[in-house]
Amino acid sequence: VVLVMVLGRMGPVTFLKAVFPVQLLAFSTSSSAAVMPLSMETARNRLDTPGDTASFIIPLAATMNMAGTALYQAIAVIFVAQVAGVQLSPPEVSLIVLSLVAASIGAPGAPGVSIAILSGMLASFGIPAAGLVFVIGVDRLLDMSRTVVNVTGDLAACRILSR
Repeated sequence: VVLVMVLGRMGPVTFLKAVFPVQLLAFSTSSSAAVMPLSMETARNRLDTPGDTASFIIPLAATMNMAGTALYQAIAVIFVAQVAGVQLSPPEVSLIVLSLVAASIGAPGAPGVSIAILSGMLASFGIPAAGLVFVIGVDRLLDMSRTVVNVTGDLAACRILSR
């Protein structure tokens, strides 16, 4: 929101009011792909983004801008490792974060995809997947929140890049 204020020249309250309908739909569907039409309409009509810019940025960002997903998955892997009693060194934590950022870029914007990525990441670092049970129980609620973070970032990118 600070970047939107500084680089996009739009107040934070104005921005958040403009994107609230998209955030609400993203929260309820947990899918950045499902909110893409509303995101494009919001970018054009409420964030003053030219149509061709919105048509380029929104689909690209819906696929590549998975900041909420990458952050959540890194925290989840470290949590499961701690629950399992696996000590991770700082270089391993760095590698986990970089790997998850790369994995999140290509992740589809659909509900529940993060569990598959998490299980693969746990296996590749030798962390027992049994701790994944703790994550699965709350994943749906967290997935809804992650999607809100992702689509808000998509719309922030539209506003900033259209200035």
